[in-house]
Amino acid sequence: MTTTTLRPPARPAGRPPRDAHKADRIWKATPLTWVGLVFGVILSLFPFYWMIVIASRTNDAANSWPPPFLPGGKLGENIQRVLENGDANIVKGLMNSFLVSGTITVATVFFGSLAGFAFAKLRFRGKNAMLLIILASMMVPIQLGVLPLYILMAKLEWLNTMPSVTVPFLIGGFGIFMMRQYAEQAVPNELIEAARVDGCSTWRVYWHVVVPALRPAAAVLGLLTFMEQWNQFFWPFVVLADPANPTVQISLRSLNTAYFADNSQIFAGTLVATLPLFVVFVLFGRQIIGGIMEGAVKS
Repeated sequence: MTTTTLRPPARPAGRPPRDAHKADRIWKATPLTWVGLVFGVILSLFPFYWMIVIASRTNDAANSWPPPFLPGGKLGENIQRVLENGDANIVKGLMNSFLVSGTITVATVFFGSLAGFAFAKLRFRGKNAMLLIILASMMVPIQLGVLPLYILMAKLEWLNTMPSVTVPFLIGGFGIFMMRQYAEQAVPNELIEAARVDGCSTWRVYWHVVVPALRPAAAVLGLLTFMEQWNQFFWPFVVLADPANPTVQISLRSLNTAYFADNSQIFAGTLVATLPLFVVFVLFGRQIIGGIMEGAVKS
């Protein structure tokens, strides 16, 4: 007795499978998708456009109704007034913010990658407990530590100085955890063992093997850290009481301490304080995205 095997009908040559058509329908952008994307872009860019409009007008025009929707011709004059405002001292604030944000960014990336490598690839006693403590520290808001930290800064005689806004933030739990998670997958154990067979010390393994592999995550962490510290207001407001030595956010606050709100000057100062973030993202944004894609392909 012979048995016959049922086979599915053969697909004609040149005809794509059904799943291919379904995948094309999933990935193909529809008109509704483009409408949603355009609407999202408009919502994201409108605050910046409105900032430029008000910054380029006089204060009377900024407070008029209906409000203007096109830029005026007073942008350069308003920016000059902001830069010459002695109460705000925004030039000094920009310099201090560059110094503080840059120092914290470099330290966070360096110490974060070093600690992340240790937690991900080294074996030592108490590693899991220390990692749990670091994660728990991320859950504590900064407001709870203001009083003891302020007392410490006073005992060190760091009040009204840049170390008071720099040293407490040189390393953070988020940077360590992010680098640890990335190093866990991006750095193969076999590569570390091969480096040790070649005679590399732990420091050389970190510098020549781990650092190149962590470059995409380091770029993202650096950008996020710089933006966070540049926009930091609460802690500098607590420890920097001297108006002659502010950060950029303290300088912007000084623009709004007059008897009446000069909106054109406030928005012009905000534009000046926002431009460095745009420059940093334009200069390093492509490298960051390219590094992320490179790391994704390698993994």
